[in-house]
Amino acid sequence: MSWTEKNKRTFAIGDVHGALKALQQIVSLIKPQSHDTLIFLGDYVDGWPESAQVIDYLVQLEKQCHCIFIKGNHDVTCETWLAGNLQKPEWLLKAGRLTVKSYEGYSKRQLRTHLEFFSRMKYFYIDKHQRLFVHGGFTAAEGPSAEPVINNLTKDRTLWEMALTMDKRVKDNPALFPKKMQLFDEIYIGHTPTLNYDVTVPMKACNIYNVDTGAAFYGSLSAIDLDTKEVLQTDVVQLLYPDYQGKELKVK
Repeated sequence: MSWTEKNKRTFAIGDVHGALKALQQIVSLIKPQSHDTLIFLGDYVDGWPESAQVIDYLVQLEKQCHCIFIKGNHDVTCETWLAGNLQKPEWLLKAGRLTVKSYEGYSKRQLRTHLEFFSRMKYFYIDKHQRLFVHGGFTAAEGPSAEPVINNLTKDRTLWEMALTMDKRVKDNPALFPKKMQLFDEIYIGHTPTLNYDVTVPMKACNIYNVDTGAAFYGSLSAIDLDTKEVLQTDVVQLLYPDYQGKELKVK
């Protein structure tokens, strides 16, 4: 095994939601080298005021190290807006208001670059260690590739809810481990803020790691080293944008 192969690291990074300052901070904490891999779990836009600038940053970051970008539900909507095919006009007044504002002054060429970036995002990714990365989850018994509606992968919460329900039961009786979770060694998701459970760090239930620690609200942006399980976190994002409110957390 070469030195590079032995020392390369892989991180999963939670939902950014327009927080460029937090994104820059988490990357500076990781200190990625060219042989490292950063897997972003989606939702790069909507929430804080620098969504377009987040995309600019990510476009440049992938030139410096290996990056994989998973597509989130907010990214789906922003992509349709960039393509001139917005299906949710209410987005312009709600989640997308600051996102659209962040694009003021962008040229058609810049917009095309961003649209191409969104179109390259993956709905899911499975690495050579049989680890799945998906924004929300999946419902199909055969796994995400069999999901009947591809956008469900960006919105599903049932997989995480099942993991939470079954976690203690599985520890007591491994035979109860849900079969569709056994398709993968580990599963990494975003989408459902751990703040919903009064938790400010990534959570694990069964073999699922939830890395969305509520950066869109009053939490931090988090990254997890997939091999060591070390967690890195930024400052609370609200402190980085004191003049903005972020998104409103929907309590379960």
